[in-house]
Amino acid sequence: MDSGRQQRRGNTRQRIQDVALDLFSEQGYEKTSLREIAEHLQVTKAALYYHFKTKEDILLSLFEDLTRPIDELIEWGKEQPHTLETKREVLHRYSDALDKASPLFRFMQENQATVRELSIGNLFKDRMLGLLTIIKDPNAALTDQVRCVSALFTMHAGKFALSEVDGAPEEKRKAVLEVAVGLVTQAHAGTHSGTGADTHE
Repeated sequence: MDSGRQQRRGNTRQRIQDVALDLFSEQGYEKTSLREIAEHLQVTKAALYYHFKTKEDILLSLFEDLTRPIDELIEWGKEQPHTLETKREVLHRYSDALDKASPLFRFMQENQATVRELSIGNLFKDRMLGLLTIIKDPNAALTDQVRCVSALFTMHAGKFALSEVDGAPEEKRKAVLEVAVGLVTQAHAGTHSGTGADTHE
């Protein structure tokens, strides 16, 4: 357990979230009980119930807290002009948000069957569609739409797919972001050339 993180984030609700996410990641969501979470926190199950009634309540609260910057980014992006600068800024901010929420996304990656069964799967999908409407032009050619979808998938998968590749985490994050920005830039150029064909600035 990351005791430093728990001391730094002092309130009980956040401590419950941290310990639960550690246990969910270590031994799986299904195999973790509320009783175990309470034992690791050295509190009674009644004290845990005061904050959360179920494991899914804990997971939902984690998802809402850790993805709030993504919601704020989507709201900001929808108010901006549909320019290449906006799209690039959204991708840069999204990269930062993903990095800060990496424990949650690691859990989602390692527990995909559970995530599909729980409501967070749909909540995550809604956020992806929100981001896509910002980085993809409404009249984009199919190829350019695929580029924009691929940019988001690149950002999600990059952290996990590159785990066996040599390089510092920050270098990998920058490389993934560079590829994603490149895809969206190419899609934007294709759409705004008036032909939907591939163009290079």
